[in-house]
Amino acid sequence: MPRPRLISTAPVLALLACVGLGATTAGAADPLEYVALGDSAAAGPLIPQVDPNLLCLRSRDNDYPAVAARTLGAQLTDVTCSGATTAHFTSRQFGLVSPQFDALKPTTDLVSLTIGGNDVSLVQLTLGCLNLLPEPLGRSCADQEAAKGNPTAAKIDAWAPALGTALDTIHARSPHAKVVVAGYGTYIRPGGCHPTQPIWSRDADFVQSLVNRLNAALRTQAEAHGATYVDIAAVSEGHDTCAAPAQRYLEGLIPTSPAAPLHPNAAGMAAFGAAVAAAAR
Repeated sequence: MPRPRLISTAPVLALLACVGLGATTAGAADPLEYVALGDSAAAGPLIPQVDPNLLCLRSRDNDYPAVAARTLGAQLTDVTCSGATTAHFTSRQFGLVSPQFDALKPTTDLVSLTIGGNDVSLVQLTLGCLNLLPEPLGRSCADQEAAKGNPTAAKIDAWAPALGTALDTIHARSPHAKVVVAGYGTYIRPGGCHPTQPIWSRDADFVQSLVNRLNAALRTQAEAHGATYVDIAAVSEGHDTCAAPAQRYLEGLIPTSPAAPLHPNAAGMAAFGAAVAAAAR
């Protein structure tokens, strides 16, 4: 009786090894494509090292998009720009900076954004709340806003649908991308900390209430338009402008580390970038 022929498995194993190696090599050569959009809360103005594009005052290495990209091993296109509004997603800023949506591609895998603060002039309002002297030696911005019918709160509510439209456009331009909306921080704790930060207690609560209202709009629009919301206010709780300088994620009127006043510092961006990366996963 003839003996059965033995078929060598070596060629098959070699072929499988080559296929596996090819897949690994292709994967290694194809990193996550990440586009970061937004305003100064994402750009990290004056945090070293500053990007050569000085118009946007963007941190090249230590804004939260850069931190998230390093964590994820992603290829980052960072078009965040200080002073940006939602309109600058589709129009030039300063007449020179390209619309941020120009960075989006059909192959984009991840998009992050923080936007809205400039649309409703939150920084300008906060600067109008500063009082170096204790009450009643000054003017309350909360009282002034109430006398005008609370226009900033109304601005936030009116602006919210524009974010929804922007999110829909992102999905249309980058249909396979995960979209992450990062909110704004806890800038000042309940009751404030006058005179450490020169804003009266009730004005501190008023300003943070507007930030919270803007964050609520960001969350609602994100959830309604297929995006993931990252609660930066929760991440920064206890690390506000009233905290000891070494514990701050957000700088006050007079920064104690390299960062713009009333903006995140490098420690804050590290925490926010970790939160964005976790949401992206």
